[in-house]
Amino acid sequence: MTCGHNAVNPYLWGLIFLSVLILVFAGCDKKDSETGLEGPGQAAVSSKTTEGEKGGISSLIKAAKEQQVNYIETGDLRDIKKRGTIRFVNLTGASENMLPRDSVVSLRHFDLANKLADQLKIEAKWIKAKNPNEAIEMLIAGEADVIAYNLTVTDSRKEIIDFSIPIRQSRLLLITGAGGPDISDVNKLKNVELIVPEGTANIETAERLAADNPDANLTVKELSILGNRDGLIDMLNQNDNQVAILEDFSAEDLRNYRDDVRIGAVVSDMQNIAWGMRKPNKQLQSTVDNFLTRNLVKGQEERITDWKGIKKSGVIRLLTYNGPTTYFLWKGLLMGFDYDLAKAFADKHKLQLQVIVVPYEENLADWLRAGRGDFAGAELNITSAYEAQGMVFTIPFLEAEDQVVSGKGYPPVKQIQDLNGRKLTLRAYSSFIETAETLRDAGIDVDVRVAPPDMSQSQILSLIADGLVDATIVDSGRAKIEASVQPNLVLGALIGDPQPQGWLVLRQNWHLLKNLNKFLQSYQKTAQYKKQYAAYFEPNKRFMQRVSTRIMPGGNLSPYDDLVKESAFKYEFDWRMIVAQMWQESNFNPKAVSPVGAQGLMQVMPATAEEMGFPPPLFEPERGIKAGVKYMDWVRDRFNPSLPTVNKLWFTLASYNAGYGHLLDAQRLAKQLGLDPDVWFDNVEVAMLKLAQPQYFKRARYGYVRGSEPVQYVRNISNLYKAYVEMMSDEVTITSPLNQSSEDFCSPQNTPEGSIVKVSPP
Repeated sequence: MTCGHNAVNPYLWGLIFLSVLILVFAGCDKKDSETGLEGPGQAAVSSKTTEGEKGGISSLIKAAKEQQVNYIETGDLRDIKKRGTIRFVNLTGASENMLPRDSVVSLRHFDLANKLADQLKIEAKWIKAKNPNEAIEMLIAGEADVIAYNLTVTDSRKEIIDFSIPIRQSRLLLITGAGGPDISDVNKLKNVELIVPEGTANIETAERLAADNPDANLTVKELSILGNRDGLIDMLNQNDNQVAILEDFSAEDLRNYRDDVRIGAVVSDMQNIAWGMRKPNKQLQSTVDNFLTRNLVKGQEERITDWKGIKKSGVIRLLTYNGPTTYFLWKGLLMGFDYDLAKAFADKHKLQLQVIVVPYEENLADWLRAGRGDFAGAELNITSAYEAQGMVFTIPFLEAEDQVVSGKGYPPVKQIQDLNGRKLTLRAYSSFIETAETLRDAGIDVDVRVAPPDMSQSQILSLIADGLVDATIVDSGRAKIEASVQPNLVLGALIGDPQPQGWLVLRQNWHLLKNLNKFLQSYQKTAQYKKQYAAYFEPNKRFMQRVSTRIMPGGNLSPYDDLVKESAFKYEFDWRMIVAQMWQESNFNPKAVSPVGAQGLMQVMPATAEEMGFPPPLFEPERGIKAGVKYMDWVRDRFNPSLPTVNKLWFTLASYNAGYGHLLDAQRLAKQLGLDPDVWFDNVEVAMLKLAQPQYFKRARYGYVRGSEPVQYVRNISNLYKAYVEMMSDEVTITSPLNQSSEDFCSPQNTPEGSIVKVSPP
């Protein structure tokens, strides 16, 4: 028996169904475009700009959609995360680049906000406000979650919203056009109209100037600028009696590319610039503060400079990957063959070594070309492939052969011919891809696959040890270490002759290259080099224990992470910084006692602990941590709120170690010496060192201090803190990739079929 509808051509049914769908979606689109509204979880797109269209926007900025979101949410971070979106509001929207070119942080607000959303694993949505006051109204009403903008911190605003830590500071300046009035002194202003951006805190300064100078006939006008600073300057040049009041960074930004702008007198005290959040969203504020602190501490401008510039900065930057032969963390110790050599080079030239850990999915060479480091190294075979890109290698300081590594569940690869019919999974961006291609071209029937870019060499080897991947190629030194840690790995055939390895430098930085080569040539003859080589490439049991217990991304930094997080959250510190300090104080030993009687994990003096409400003893971990973090908070509150965030952190650490009084002495001495009393590194720390000398400490209020101790204390903690940030980059605990399902990785069942993924350079 046949149903009647079968008589209709099935293709006709399909056409009817498709037509209905088109009509439905067309109606929805029309409705959205007419109303500008959207359903929950959807966005009405008002603009979309590609990276190419943005022109000067940093390559770090993703193409984005300016989105309007029509729901109300006034909850804290937990409620925001439930929605899966975080709404940022500023005056330019998501797709414009009207922010200053030069910034305290290396990433602009837009970049930082999107990066924060990525780390929280929620979607960033952007809303555009007409002015700061409208942005604040939207925030309070629950129409936005964070004001990601240069928002001036004022007493009146602090009554209605909370602010993040200051991300920069500014003063207000007078500016005018080329033919405008004399603005060199406020007292010279006569019959002038003061222009301020509408809805900004600048109006308070303008009204104060008018009130303080009643005979000058000053009038005040608010102007809706909507991010169009150039329009403001054009207007000033058309009227010879108008003067605008702008932040110093905006004024300097305009002068960088316009020659019809004149900058005059300062008309305000230093002001803090921060992000804004609703009251009292404690969890969101703490998360944002820690995120911004980490980025300010890590912040290093992209620079391509010569040796003279490096020496002037006092910092040299090594680009590398995390790995047991390159750079890794064991408890509070920084280790790795490349790290040890780079540290010895930096010490020789009295430079501070900054290690920049490149994400596995990124290419070291790309970061070097972008100016994010001065030299790069991580088991790099010296090849000519980089020369066309303007890079050269140092002389070799190591040699290693390429070696096949397989698992015990597969037949061993004793000779190259044993690779016939086998699958090789290789690290992206590695020279081993070229090795595998050569084998295949020589007639070896091997299936060559490239792992996802974000997978490390150690992860590939762990998959092999677990029987999920057949085999790979690594250098022989790395293979020996990994096989010692993971017994299920089987070392196989060596391929080719030993390959020299070195560091990568930009060709134009010839002076740095010359100094690196000179150092490597002499250092390789020393007993220290031989000792380090033996430690990493002829590992003993003690070293292997360190490698096997090294800190992995997403793992614990200490046995006391949860206790530290609780206290750090309460007092608004980044818990990673507290862990770094705890290692420096006690090496994670809760029973530690110093020669002068300080106790516990945070080495708090008994009398100080008593004042903080924690009578000794402090050997119980929770008690010791709470006393130490509360004391840190007490010390931090002694400093001027206008002190830049990062320097306040370093001053707090120095005071914790040496005492608040000695820090004040060092600040006063720094000012007398012509140094900046509000900057720790290379300024106040210099003065602190001098307070150990009689000619200086005799005139200091708090007298002698062993200045080298707080100086080294802050440097050690800052370096370890930066390293911890690389390992633990988010408030939320990150699950280690090795603990995930094998389907996430390049397993034999899940590896893409086909030819090798080409990467450049190999």
